[in-house]
Amino acid sequence: MKKIRAAVVGYGNIGQYTVQALEASSDFEIAGIVRRNGSEDRPSELAAYPVVRNILELERVDVAILATPTRSCPEYAKDIIPLGINTVDSFDIHTGILDYRTEMMPICKANGRVSVISAGWDPGSDSIVRVLLESLAPKGLSYTNFGPGMSMGHSVCARGKKGVRNALSVTIPLGEGIHRRMVYVELEEGATLEAVTAEIKADPYFAHDETHVFAVPSVDDVRDMGHGVHLVRKGVSGKTPNQRFEFNMSINNPALTAQVLVNVARASMRLQPGCYTLPEIPVIDLLPGSREDIIGRLV
Repeated sequence: MKKIRAAVVGYGNIGQYTVQALEASSDFEIAGIVRRNGSEDRPSELAAYPVVRNILELERVDVAILATPTRSCPEYAKDIIPLGINTVDSFDIHTGILDYRTEMMPICKANGRVSVISAGWDPGSDSIVRVLLESLAPKGLSYTNFGPGMSMGHSVCARGKKGVRNALSVTIPLGEGIHRRMVYVELEEGATLEAVTAEIKADPYFAHDETHVFAVPSVDDVRDMGHGVHLVRKGVSGKTPNQRFEFNMSINNPALTAQVLVNVARASMRLQPGCYTLPEIPVIDLLPGSREDIIGRLV
């Protein structure tokens, strides 16, 4: 069977785990890694792969896995799709997903390519669960409770603020979908906690949640990749009330995000040109192998 050639764009936390997930997937081969610094200071674990500054330097790429900060995903996707390469990403600003999909749809169709967006675990695999639970109880209420654990998107956002050398954002669930953000920052020389706190709280990532910012000597001393989610829906099936469903998981955040990205990279090769979110993709296409084998084993 011809293997899918995937390029990993970005080599931070998600990029590193994406390489591992690709290495563990027998239907993929790694076309190369795209980094800002190219092959300068190449990590030893990438010795077997081309490491470049621009995806155009790589050969025969089928799909680009965008392991970049959320806010840069649309820019990369819009640049790469016209090259004849599918893209997948874990864009995680929930309020921007529909607009992003709308912008990408004509670009994908004009170039005959596929872009799967917002394909981490939330948004992403949790989105599939929410759709499923609402279908089981069409009337009712759903709550998504995150954590406790590290939010990668919020951490990257806080890290980008003026005066911040490093940052970690921890999500604490308060129940019924309400959360507290605990942000730990290493301050650059001359920066004040008051100014940094104001800038973080003003960002849309944090503006709608209770947020507390603390200065620490070392973010690495408090970092933990663990995270989790507790999804609850209580509602009505047909005309029968008091149906209750729960879904729980405790995870390594970037490792699960990377696994979902590899899964949707596989699925992207089976889709018609267009832009998709995870609930729009047949879940069976996330797995390797034939549909007949999967149906015989899991259905």
